[in-house]
Amino acid sequence: MSFVLIYLDAFWKQSFDTQNATSVKVEQALKQARATLSTPASLIYYLAEAPYLATDNVQDLASDRSSLQEQNVQMQKLLALQSLQVQRYTALKSENDRLRELLGSRKKLPGNAVIAEIIGSVPNAYTHQVIIDKGSADGIVDGLGVVDAQGLFGQVVSVGSYSSRVLLLIDRDHAVPARINRTGTRLIAGGTGEEETLLLENVSISTDIVIGDLIETSGFGGRFPDGYPLGVVRAVSNGSGLTYAQVEVRPSAQLNSTGHVLVIMPELEGNSASVESGVKSTSTQAFAQ
Repeated sequence: MSFVLIYLDAFWKQSFDTQNATSVKVEQALKQARATLSTPASLIYYLAEAPYLATDNVQDLASDRSSLQEQNVQMQKLLALQSLQVQRYTALKSENDRLRELLGSRKKLPGNAVIAEIIGSVPNAYTHQVIIDKGSADGIVDGLGVVDAQGLFGQVVSVGSYSSRVLLLIDRDHAVPARINRTGTRLIAGGTGEEETLLLENVSISTDIVIGDLIETSGFGGRFPDGYPLGVVRAVSNGSGLTYAQVEVRPSAQLNSTGHVLVIMPELEGNSASVESGVKSTSTQAFAQ
């Protein structure tokens, strides 16, 4: 039918005068016929092209999916990298804040102090010791007191050229002259070997001490700075039948999370030879004096 219309259209234009009435009517009839046949022809065209269009669409979808998957992988890698950077930034900020606190506490000390980093712990279940990165080359000697930003941490018990061991104040062999901040009553605070507990030794039943009292260093013996926090009283037992009151203190120092500490240096150079060991026996003697 299409070929017939094409032929008639071309033949009519060449053979007849297209300006008379009959020619006009024939031309209008041909236009109407072409218009009528265009709809099914278009449908046939679309049906013929459908497989090719579908194939192209599937290929485009596959290509887009592959591209999106690749972009997703790249974005995940970028997100993981940025997450590591944020975590590193957070860790550095926390360390910076701790160092600021440590430097702030340094101003409270009577003499000089050396900042030391904790680089390890002693693998012994019967003692509580850590290793710091300062030694005799930095002027460190046995017996020096060690503090962190919150309170007394312990004291140096062994010195190498470039590292030292610090006995924590919770160790059973550690004791320090102390006092109750509220009343000024002098006491001895000893370690128990437990992570979060100090005991006040030989406390009279009549001693005015209550839960929440701040226990601080008394400065007796000159080994530890005067008035530095030891901890807060968390339990008091002074019932009948007891010779002495049993008083438990929670340490102020962050013994398990501190990364840096201050080693309290002797005020006079002549004292740098050695400081007495801070075990319970000598601490008791210092308190008795």
